[in-house]
Amino acid sequence: MFGHSDSRPRVQATTMSAIPADLDESSGPPTAIPLAHFVVALASLLAGVAVAALTTGWAGHLAHVHLFVAGWICLTILGAMTQFVPVWSGVALYSRRLAVAQLPLAALGFAGLAAGFLTGRLALLPLAGALALAGVWTFCYNLARTLADARPFDATEAHFAVALGWFLVVTALGMVLALDFAAGVLPFAGITHANVLPAHATAAVFGAVLSTVIGALYQLATMFTQTELSGIERRFQRAETVAYPVGVAALVAGRLLAVDPLARVGVVLVACSLLGVAVVVANRLRETRVEWTPMLTRYGLAAAALGTWSLAALVTWVRQPLGATVTFGAPGTATPLLAGAVALVVLGTLYHVVPFLVWVDRYSDHVGLEPVPMVDDLYLDRAALVDGVTYPAGIALVTVGSLVGPVPSVATTAGWVLALVGAVVFAANLSLVVVEHGEYDIRSLAGV
Repeated sequence: MFGHSDSRPRVQATTMSAIPADLDESSGPPTAIPLAHFVVALASLLAGVAVAALTTGWAGHLAHVHLFVAGWICLTILGAMTQFVPVWSGVALYSRRLAVAQLPLAALGFAGLAAGFLTGRLALLPLAGALALAGVWTFCYNLARTLADARPFDATEAHFAVALGWFLVVTALGMVLALDFAAGVLPFAGITHANVLPAHATAAVFGAVLSTVIGALYQLATMFTQTELSGIERRFQRAETVAYPVGVAALVAGRLLAVDPLARVGVVLVACSLLGVAVVVANRLRETRVEWTPMLTRYGLAAAALGTWSLAALVTWVRQPLGATVTFGAPGTATPLLAGAVALVVLGTLYHVVPFLVWVDRYSDHVGLEPVPMVDDLYLDRAALVDGVTYPAGIALVTVGSLVGPVPSVATTAGWVLALVGAVVFAANLSLVVVEHGEYDIRSLAGV
């Protein structure tokens, strides 16, 4: 269910069943560039889950969130979009130099934010925020110039363009918060820290991250199940492509300005859109025409988590769209949304993307000349089974613990430890793919 046997390498004359035939990798940058993003992101994943398992309190929570969401998920998005936007859109990446420069800036900035919160040295936050802003804005400029040649946009490209705008907003609001933590620049023009913080979090998760995830899923859920959207699903896609960005904008603005009716309109559009996306993904998996893989397993878990979260969030948000306890939906549901639904999409995607990129570099030139392994043969399926059980089980325990009460419970701690085991196995499995099958050195992974 989670992968192939470990008797590797299993060889085939071709690997085309595992590789979409309509993707032209020559449009993208050298594969070392996205792989470097993924390696650094995996380190942030481990650090973020470890901080969650070992710390409590406000500082540990903020450090964990920045390592997990910014350090892992956002760095993965930066690497994946840099590689695959040119490939999907059939246009050349605007600048490889900018693609190389964005990683150290963003990574150091995200790590600095986490370190500032963990150590209590809030004076570090403006410097770290400036680095993060520089890295993310470099990425946004590079991808915006790339996407400019891809018009008219399809649904995926439209979501990616919207996500780039939200990345700009998120880092700008984050910079304001960093300055306020260090020097107390708020309130300003009637806007307080309590307004900016939920707006920043909302723009990050529902704007930058989930806009990217939705856009990618429209491609990936059909591409890797070898199915097509139904007529009803295409009509929903057209409606969601408008409704979701409008909903996020209304929700962010409503929370920033403390306008309850505006935020309430936003929450209905956001929750209903995400529920519909979960149904679309579940339908594509139900109709899949390919062998089940670790990626599809995690997509299934993600669809279930996202659908469940959407229903709970809709009920809670309609009654109370504003307030720190409901930023991510119903109280106690931030974990299944971020560490569950979003994280599982990223985990599942990386289980194909990393081996695929390594395969293209190492084996694609040998197809038809000698037997080569399949893409899914590059990782250890038994390790994928372990992390496919331990990580979701850990997140489920954390969710149970958070629903019990605000004070961390034994279930919460045990859940994060179990999730850490899964994260370590996952990171080791993909790292082995790069080490055993890749032909990279430190300089190439640094983009030099």
